[in-house]
Amino acid sequence: DAEPGRSRPDSRGTPGSERGRGRPPPDQPQQTASMGKGSNAAPAAGNTVTKLDDTEVLIDGRLYDVSSFKHPGGSIIKFLTGNGDATEAYREFHMRSASADKMLASLPSRAAPSDVLSRREGNGKTSLSEDYAALRKQLEEEGFFEPSMTECVYRTSEIIAMHLLGAYIFMTNESMGMKALGLVVLGLAQGRCGWLMHEGGHYSMTGHIPTDRVLQVAIYGIGCGMSGAWWRNQHNKHHATPQKLQHDVDLDTLPLVAFNEACIDKVRSPILKTWLRFQGALFIPVSCLLVALGWQFYLHPRHIARSITSKRNAARGADKRAMGEAAALATRYALLFGGVFSGLTWGQSWGCYLFYNFIGAAYIFTNFSLSHTHLPVSKPDEYLHWVEYSAIHTTNISPNFLCNWWMAYLNFQIEHHLFPSMPQFRHPIVSPRVRALFEKHGMRYDERPYFSCLWETLMNLHNVGAAAQKKTA
Repeated sequence: DAEPGRSRPDSRGTPGSERGRGRPPPDQPQQTASMGKGSNAAPAAGNTVTKLDDTEVLIDGRLYDVSSFKHPGGSIIKFLTGNGDATEAYREFHMRSASADKMLASLPSRAAPSDVLSRREGNGKTSLSEDYAALRKQLEEEGFFEPSMTECVYRTSEIIAMHLLGAYIFMTNESMGMKALGLVVLGLAQGRCGWLMHEGGHYSMTGHIPTDRVLQVAIYGIGCGMSGAWWRNQHNKHHATPQKLQHDVDLDTLPLVAFNEACIDKVRSPILKTWLRFQGALFIPVSCLLVALGWQFYLHPRHIARSITSKRNAARGADKRAMGEAAALATRYALLFGGVFSGLTWGQSWGCYLFYNFIGAAYIFTNFSLSHTHLPVSKPDEYLHWVEYSAIHTTNISPNFLCNWWMAYLNFQIEHHLFPSMPQFRHPIVSPRVRALFEKHGMRYDERPYFSCLWETLMNLHNVGAAAQKKTA
């Protein structure tokens, strides 16, 4: 994670700054990519790592040596070391961190020579970088990155009210139907916690990093039984390089699910092939629940335990934050099994928990899968521009009042990936300007109806599973 800090203005990377100097090559023509079951994007401009800069990150026209740097946000820094331009990623991930620039300034650095700039600056799309930076600066000056306390209070109150309503329905009725209804409301509330903690994890809920971390820990831990710190570490990797093989953790999902044919090269087990053959049908009713249970009772508790016992984490204070996450998880199960499910047998309690968890997991994971998983992938050695990742590897879901609520404005995934620190309720307002940027640079602004996108997602899973079944040992 970026270190806590106060909100501050950011003008890095705007036209006329250091990143625009020199004589960059003309933009490459816009690449196209076929969609669906494991098709790959066309290769980006070839970049070759040299010994001169293979341990350096390029930011705003300077090369920073990160060979001895322990990045607080984890291994994500490796994705743009030795190749590519990290300017946009640095700005978007650290715009609210007062300490990030101090850390960056403390690293050994040098002005990037012209040959490195010609190879890496803007990932070959310097005019796109300039137009994107200009748009971002305009949006920032107009206040679009400023959170709204009214929105924050509304969304927090909503999930509290939904939990109280679900618990009330479940605990005050004897009929199985009404109890099931109460669990459905509770499950949807769990899914809504997933949307809201996502806002906190991007530090766009209140705009104050320590406060957003605390809110995320509470909302994600109590509401979903999961670790905010684990999520931030993994999710930022996804944001840096969505749909990029060996980089985007959301593609590393075996053995439960495979979203792309490029991910099934090592599938050999007949049992796994059979499972994948039916993954399209199993994804919503089974796989989503298995993912949630694996996160709740293995990956996330393990991360918390390691954070508490790690000496390095203790030096950064992460052990104390992990203790807070452990307390949030304990609170969740105390409220559920000691409160909502009190009076039931352990078997009944766990049956209710699994049904409630199924509703929440199917709601959140299915909706998150719509925006990327059926789209092309890029290869490990391809370096796309920050904006190209949003154009080629991201789709929006057609907006309306219900869809905007159902997906908590994350149906505007293109805008979210361009500006992850922007409060999500502002995405509908800025989307026409993003569309205009795409049109200017010959990029498709991909927007699809909800149910057709759901069908494409499930059919992609079916097709990838069929391809896995055909593979020979």
